[in-house]
Amino acid sequence: MVTEPRLTADFWVRAYLARLGAAHIPAYVTAKGDPTAGAVLVKLATLDGNGRLYQRSFDLMTGARAWVVLAEGPETEVDAAIARQRRTDPDLWVIEIESREGRTLLDEDGLAD
Repeated sequence: MVTEPRLTADFWVRAYLARLGAAHIPAYVTAKGDPTAGAVLVKLATLDGNGRLYQRSFDLMTGARAWVVLAEGPETEVDAAIARQRRTDPDLWVIEIESREGRTLLDEDGLAD
């Protein structure tokens, strides 16, 4: 079985932050996970008290990867979802984006899959 080479979590996070910065979208690492294999959560804060939490999902049947919404609603509820995930996976990275327009760039080439 041939597998695709994978980027380390640290490399992916740094590249993602650079793309967000180039698009003038403020973003911060709020939890640093395992540099090699840590999973990544992306929190979108729309600056109106609400938020959305994205998690990368992997379809075992097709091999496709996609970002799915893990939690959505009042920012306190999204933060609680992050805390639950961090309790079960301390190697988890969390990136927080601030965008009134809801821009994450997760649907762009290189990030979407």
